[in-house]
Amino acid sequence: MNAAGYSQMVTANIIDLFSYQFFQNALIGGVIAAVACASVGLFLVLKKEAMIGDGLSHTAFGGIALGLFLGINPLLTALGVSLLAVFTISYMRRKKIAPTDSAIAVMLAMGFSTGLIVISIAGGFNVDLFSYLFGSILTIDSMDLALISMLGSAVLLFVGIFRRELLSMVFDEEDSRIMGVPTRRLSIIFDLLVAITIVLSIKVIGTILVVALLVLPGLCALKLNLSFRSTIITAIGFSVLSTLLGTIFSAVFKLAPAGVIVFVLVFFFFVTLIYKKLG
Repeated sequence: MNAAGYSQMVTANIIDLFSYQFFQNALIGGVIAAVACASVGLFLVLKKEAMIGDGLSHTAFGGIALGLFLGINPLLTALGVSLLAVFTISYMRRKKIAPTDSAIAVMLAMGFSTGLIVISIAGGFNVDLFSYLFGSILTIDSMDLALISMLGSAVLLFVGIFRRELLSMVFDEEDSRIMGVPTRRLSIIFDLLVAITIVLSIKVIGTILVVALLVLPGLCALKLNLSFRSTIITAIGFSVLSTLLGTIFSAVFKLAPAGVIVFVLVFFFFVTLIYKKLG
């Protein structure tokens, strides 16, 4: 088959994919998760707290294992465990029991070890658990989509309303407090939203790679030296585009969706890095 014929065949396969409900669910769920991750992740990058995403995603692994063991929707148990973890991290940080990075490490160790114990009790790994570890965007069903939509709407609503307050806290939390911004309350709510964002992204990209969807879009956008409004819009654009391209390419060429999504994001990062160097 020549290049033109192969190109036509690939195009036909892509068009056919859009007619399937599972693929439509994957694209809708992926876009919602991508927008939420880029919105929240940009603030994490600016606050230099990107690793809280990695810590909470690994902590959520314990909730996923528990949910599969008990026969409960794993996303719900992962959400419960993640919320508990973020409250604990916030408490340890506030009471000066441990600095942020150490508190994250404690919860990561506790959550992941709990997951391993539950797995050993259940008799080992299974296919469902691997789909949550490495993502399974093409298996998003109507229940998953409803949960992702609900959680994603809450995240976007909060960021949209309080983006100015969050930005002021990033650069000078003490001055923000003096100006009347409820910094402590907003910090707690924001940490909760980070946990929610991670959980809604697990089906899309898995607990292992979710930190990439949180961090890389913001890093790409920041390389372009735009205004804050343009930066957050650009970060969302990078996140959505990489998710769409990754999902489509993975379905057509039968590759791992999470891996392709992250690969596209890394490609965008290097492109923006080169652009900044040349500029």
